[in-house]
Amino acid sequence: MGFAHEAPQPIHIHGHVSAGFEAVRDAFQQNFAGRREAGGACCVYWRGQKVVDLWGGVRNKSTGEPWNEDTMVLIWSATKGLAAMTLALAHSRGWLDYEERVCTYWPEFAQNGKDKITVRQLLAHQAGLFAFDEPVDRSVVADLDRLAVVLARQRPAWQPGARQAYHALTLGFYEGELLRRIDPRHRSLGQFFQDEIAARLGLDLYIRLPESIPNARLATLASPSPLEMLRGFPIRLTLASFNHRSNIYRALIANPGADISRDGQRIYSRNLEVPSGGGVGTARAIAKAYSVFAMDGYELDLRPQTLRALAAPAVPATHGFYDECLFGEVRFSLGFMKPSPAWPFGSESSFGSPGSGGTLGFADPKAGIGYAYVTSQMGTTLTGDPRDVALRNALYSIIPPAR
Repeated sequence: MGFAHEAPQPIHIHGHVSAGFEAVRDAFQQNFAGRREAGGACCVYWRGQKVVDLWGGVRNKSTGEPWNEDTMVLIWSATKGLAAMTLALAHSRGWLDYEERVCTYWPEFAQNGKDKITVRQLLAHQAGLFAFDEPVDRSVVADLDRLAVVLARQRPAWQPGARQAYHALTLGFYEGELLRRIDPRHRSLGQFFQDEIAARLGLDLYIRLPESIPNARLATLASPSPLEMLRGFPIRLTLASFNHRSNIYRALIANPGADISRDGQRIYSRNLEVPSGGGVGTARAIAKAYSVFAMDGYELDLRPQTLRALAAPAVPATHGFYDECLFGEVRFSLGFMKPSPAWPFGSESSFGSPGSGGTLGFADPKAGIGYAYVTSQMGTTLTGDPRDVALRNALYSIIPPAR
């Protein structure tokens, strides 16, 4: 005797889209129906107005608990964009010159051949400081004074400015110490972000997740299967990630490794700052922050010259934009990722940061867009997750070309 199989029920999508933006909602719905989405959110600000705010699915695949309006999720390397915002704010206040040498602000940084590294080179992953030679664990990361000593002693892997290599975790630690040196109050990067950006804009977004956030507000990440990873990631990168001496293994997987941002009991680490990979928040908050940067920056008192610098083209290393960790061309500028032929998003003036598994947040000043997509179901595409690409394609089919 056979049993009839019930058709899967469609996922109920929550939130709203403004008139004319229905195609983005359709793409979001299709992500669940045909692109293996489990839970996530998408938000878009256009010309300062919120025109898309959607969420749906589950925040925990094992329990089936729903993704709610205020659900937050770990955004991995999309945190780099938030960290870069803090330095942009410092630039607007006259505390920081992107063309100045890092050691001008942080004298100890000059050790071991780092005396000529500029802020621009450091923020473009061109300093050769993508890994630590000394042991760095959670206790070191939690003690910013101890961490600063390790950072200052690190020797570049090659002549700074010659090559590009993705500073997967180290970049944020260097940014954090640089900010501590130039902030008159010597705040940590996470505290500065909370005080000067998140609180001012009313954002559910943290680089240092406090104890007060309950687990019930946090989505748990679902990792792809080993087979999906083999099918999705470039084979050269996959093999390198198993080689303990490879650049990407040393940059991302070990000492301290990206998993430092996770916690077995509390889902994500609390009161620990990983400015290159430990941010936790909502798509709504990320899109709002980028919207301010996409417009005139008035709400954060950003100067026009700062916004022009962020929108300008990336400056390559001597050997170009080829990345020695990622095995391909990627463009970075002032702490953000810029669009490239291999990784297109928005217009040429756009700047933002993707996160492992599919997250993306960016500002498109030319179109006046602040965009964010977050997910709890990690994907395996290195240059634009299909779910995110579908949402962006729908969005840019609606927005008229910028004049």
